[in-house]
Amino acid sequence: MKLFQKKKQTDLPAFWKDYSNQFINKLPVNINENEFVIFDTETTGFSFDKDRILSIGAVKLINKNILVKKSFEVYISQTHYDSNSAEIHGILKKGNKECITEIEALEQFLTYIKNHVLVGHHVLFDIAMVNEALKRNGLPKLKNKTLDTGLLYKRTLLTTAVLQKKEQYSLDDLAEKFNISKKDRHTALGDAYITVIAFLAILDKLKPKSLVDLIKKQKPPKFGL
Repeated sequence: MKLFQKKKQTDLPAFWKDYSNQFINKLPVNINENEFVIFDTETTGFSFDKDRILSIGAVKLINKNILVKKSFEVYISQTHYDSNSAEIHGILKKGNKECITEIEALEQFLTYIKNHVLVGHHVLFDIAMVNEALKRNGLPKLKNKTLDTGLLYKRTLLTTAVLQKKEQYSLDDLAEKFNISKKDRHTALGDAYITVIAFLAILDKLKPKSLVDLIKKQKPPKFGL
């Protein structure tokens, strides 16, 4: 007898079923008809097993319009804490941010993203962290298609004998390239705003004909997370 069994669809909470049912509908072919969710996570570190998500920030984009009033931001209470990472994201263990539980944050996030394409910078890390949180709470992985601004940005660059592409480009690299303010850098919502502006600049350069064309313009990394 197996000690651990995957939950059946009927055992999953209503909010997961509502999220899953969104994928019955196909995404529009036209990029401008799609609603993109640009998001970022701040975490206690980079270990998928040991570390936890401290905050999630997201903003929506449709027809090249950033839906500022529909931005998303949650802070998650965690028992695990790394004081070294706090120097980067600034989230203190006993800070004044109103925190909710991990499962509450996941419910709100899934309700927010629906079946939309998720966009992030080095997005596989954020997806993996969310998937680990879902797993801890007995839920399946995210179903959304993803776009990585780091990979897409590399497609905008020409490789010459003088100028060689770097293996990776940081969000700071993109902010400097596109003259984006880094005022709220290293906050989940702040990084999401930097990413969405960079994403718009990348779209302007790539000029993809369809959503499928845009997804194909990503060169997958040599290794997955």
